[in-house]
Amino acid sequence: MRYYEGYINKLCTRTVYDESGCPHACLDEYMKSRLENKLIRAILGVN
Repeated sequence: MRYYEGYINKLCTRTVYDESGCPHACLDEYMKSRLENKLIRAILGVN
């Protein structure tokens, strides 16, 4: 999992805007957990 952590974090980074319109990078934890679960299932061969 550590091998793919940086790649998964990059895929799950979203740009959100605050009230004044300034952009901020935010990690989507829900999407990260879904991708990690899919990776684990693929490695184990579980459908």
